[in-house]
Amino acid sequence: MNTVALGELVLTNARIVLADTVLDGSVRVDGGIITDIAPSSRTGMDLDGDYLIPGLVELHTDHLETHYAPRPKVRWNPVAAVQAHDAQIAASGITTVLDALRVGMDEHADLGATEMKTLADAIRAGNAAGRLRAEHHIHLRCEVSAPDCLDSFTLLQDDPQVRLASLMDHAPGQRQFASADAYRVYYQGKLKMTDAALDEFIQRRNAESVAHAGPHRRAIAEICRDKGIVIASHDDATRDHVEEAVALGTDVAEFPTTLEAAKASRQAGMAILMGGPNVVRGGSHSGNVSARALAEADLLDILSSDYIPFSMLQSAFSLADNVEGISLSRAIQMVTKRPAEAAGFHDRGEVAIGKRADFVQVRVEDGIPIVRTVWRQGRRVI
Repeated sequence: MNTVALGELVLTNARIVLADTVLDGSVRVDGGIITDIAPSSRTGMDLDGDYLIPGLVELHTDHLETHYAPRPKVRWNPVAAVQAHDAQIAASGITTVLDALRVGMDEHADLGATEMKTLADAIRAGNAAGRLRAEHHIHLRCEVSAPDCLDSFTLLQDDPQVRLASLMDHAPGQRQFASADAYRVYYQGKLKMTDAALDEFIQRRNAESVAHAGPHRRAIAEICRDKGIVIASHDDATRDHVEEAVALGTDVAEFPTTLEAAKASRQAGMAILMGGPNVVRGGSHSGNVSARALAEADLLDILSSDYIPFSMLQSAFSLADNVEGISLSRAIQMVTKRPAEAAGFHDRGEVAIGKRADFVQVRVEDGIPIVRTVWRQGRRVI
């Protein structure tokens, strides 16, 4: 998808979602940059009174891997997988995305480190050829308890597409799975293990966490600081977890699992990220703190699509509709301006003069936002 910017573009008769208000008016674009915001014009593309919001900025989507490995032992052409993923991302209103790639695998992982490198190369090729609707970058999800995590990280650490790395440990009895019962339910359902096999698996995962998590966190964080890669914590549950993250130079708190951890993250000055599916479903699938509860407590900064691309847009409109004190402008910032700032993108994320002309035309029907048109740098991509 060639995204070379058009010349002049005028979008009119729109409900423009600005940083602090919603304005009925028009937007003028020249060379892919917003040049004017004014009352509705008699000329230009008529948006029929729909909302015009900034293009969404996604920091954590696990979706690309499912296109590449849709079934166990099945591999899709990586270029085709990136194209399919890109189409779904853009159709969800996302114009900038950090594709999450795993580093650190357990014995049940169906993917390896070299395949993550293959996907990174396919992303680079798609960007370079102008085939992609959204602008793609990379987020490395680092399973620090895995023995191969650091070695796998080094395969991708010099890739300029890498903008963020999250440090996570899914060993049982902590963080996302502080409840051992919740861990057993999740993994027995996922891996179809007997009780005895799961007991052995849990024992091994805990031993790996003790041996590797600390050294890998420190080593990867040091590399990230040296290379300017943003560091995110993941599934923090306690104040001690947050203090550890602060010591590592962490800027983003991904998916805190308790109110205690979210409060500590706010006090430490970290941006708090939660998943759109948590908002839409009304709670965490793991039984942890709900994103809506954090929003009500003013402890939510960024929404991510996580595992359902469209949930990002849907959750923003849901918060505006259902949480007192959160306006539509503020909710939209959680999927645009705030994630853009957290990832170091200062040229996008809001409808403002001088910013990139990344837009989404949205109509709400029966409480569900419908993406009608998407522009990136002034060129229509959906």
